[in-house]
Amino acid sequence: MYNKNKTVVRSMDILNLFIDHAQLTFQEIIGLSGIPKTSVYRMLMSLEEMGLLEKGTDSKYRLGLLFLNFGHLVSSRLDVRQIALPIMQELHDDVNEAVNLIVKQSNEAMYIEKIDTNQKVRLYTAIGRRSPLYAGACSRVILSFLPGPEIDKYIESIELQPFAMGTITDKECLYNTIRQAQKDGYTISHSELENHTSAIAAPIFDHKGDVIAGVSIAGIEANYQNENIPIFVEKAKRAAEQISERLGYIKT
Repeated sequence: MYNKNKTVVRSMDILNLFIDHAQLTFQEIIGLSGIPKTSVYRMLMSLEEMGLLEKGTDSKYRLGLLFLNFGHLVSSRLDVRQIALPIMQELHDDVNEAVNLIVKQSNEAMYIEKIDTNQKVRLYTAIGRRSPLYAGACSRVILSFLPGPEIDKYIESIELQPFAMGTITDKECLYNTIRQAQKDGYTISHSELENHTSAIAAPIFDHKGDVIAGVSIAGIEANYQNENIPIFVEKAKRAAEQISERLGYIKT
């Protein structure tokens, strides 16, 4: 078992005091935490410098604005998951394929929900798993609908590494795939993250019209051929539209 960093643990002890207290003085923090005065002083200075705490003109400490940013991030991701879940379940029951929900996290995509109860073959995807934005339909559908300068900056900054036999490793090919996705409103992948698997994904937009997530239907590659493709495309796009609408998105 690893040893916890004492300073980090004590800092969290101080921050946790603000769950039950809107504001606290220096002496109150010492009394409630049981941490020595000199240690409290150093940690408060660091927490204030990082924006985790702020000190008012009344010399009382409060949670800093950085927590507001974190709160908005967590709230938006929980909201999209809660809104998407019943729609994903309905889609899964309809197509009997895995249905994934993914969000952008820095320069990666992260799976935050997955339903595959009716699918006999389990895929590589799992809640909490990350993938690069260029690889796999669900990740790339987010990349495809970001603002143009963000797409360019991302592609310029990365090296395209292969994960499976179908991973896109040529930047011009990636641009072409993105342009096609923007035109069609969805993207498709074959053997990009795992051999012999496929996915069809559509973008999810928030009330500001920004892409914040993607929803995909995924399964064994043999099921994503010929007449099945337009069927899955229509269903994935409809699910994404329903989720977007419930997030306040108005299609223009």
